Amino acid sequence: MKTINSEKILDDSALLVSETDEKGKIIYANDLFLSLSEYSLEELIGKPHNIIRHPDMPKATFKDLWETIKKGEVWKGFVKNHTKNKNFYWAYAVVFPYGEKHYLSVRKMATKEEIVKYEKLYKTMKEEER
Repeated sequence: MKTINSEKILDDSALLVSETDEKGKIIYANDLFLSLSEYSLEELIGKPHNIIRHPDMPKATFKDLWETIKKGEVWKGFVKNHTKNKNFYWAYAVVFPYGEKHYLSVRKMATKEEIVKYEKLYKTMKEEER
């Protein structure tokens, strides 16, 4: 039996990398991203990156992300993602334009303090969305 709703913790040196096209469809994911997300590369290629978006994440966060990177700027922030088997993980993400109309996302472990802070903030933002 697989564990559900269990937090997966990234190693301090771990970097999750993924690349999307201009519509947010995944065109690349590194092995660590695949392992943590519990998806195979074949399952992710061509799928929208929001396939891993946790329902706790406020829509405003991703609206800001897309507005920022479409202007050619770098977006930085904290994200909670869910895995194929409905586990989850927190990461600090840096997303930036890469090549022609592509975007690269590099994520590393979020600290416990950052997770606590952003869990509270995102909960408030989600309540405001209702």
